[in-house]
Amino acid sequence: MSDLEQLTQALARNLKRWRGERGFTLDALAARAGVSRGMIIQIEQARTNPSVGTTVKLADALGVSITTLLDHERSPRVHVVPPGHGVRMWTGGAGSEAHMLLGDDRRGPVEMWTYRLEAGDGTASDPHPAGTFEMLHVTAGELTLVIAEERYAVPAGGAVSFEANVPHAYRNEGAAPMEMTMAVSIPPVPGAGGHH
Repeated sequence: MSDLEQLTQALARNLKRWRGERGFTLDALAARAGVSRGMIIQIEQARTNPSVGTTVKLADALGVSITTLLDHERSPRVHVVPPGHGVRMWTGGAGSEAHMLLGDDRRGPVEMWTYRLEAGDGTASDPHPAGTFEMLHVTAGELTLVIAEERYAVPAGGAVSFEANVPHAYRNEGAAPMEMTMAVSIPPVPGAGGHH
């Protein structure tokens, strides 16, 4: 089985499982995620390979990390991700990209990402749900972080944390590539627990 087929199968199984755990009907999940009922049926029957955007919307609506939806094994206690095995979630100009390395749902979703921004590149993010928290560690170059119009410069070796329920953007205004690792803590969906 190809990686893609494995992902499609895992997504079908996990989407059904989490929709059941949350007690959402097809219509309720469709309304909550802004994804059509037909698309959800296709995904649950493993008949389609949805876009990253659709998968993110479904994960958000279910209150789980996208890695949980794509996980094709039960998570062991120790989970090693080899170099180059993160899931590429975003690409920008000239080699800029973001990968999600790890995700966990045990206490409300937590994700770990890496970003590389080429000189002059950047990416903006809409506000996340209230209670979402980001921690960034810059490993190369300099990050210009813009949070609700305020600008913060974070050089290599530096770190920053912030509440992410406001518009925010990551930019590289320097001449060298900027690389960073990011951890995102997402609040649990209210009433999402207790279905186990």
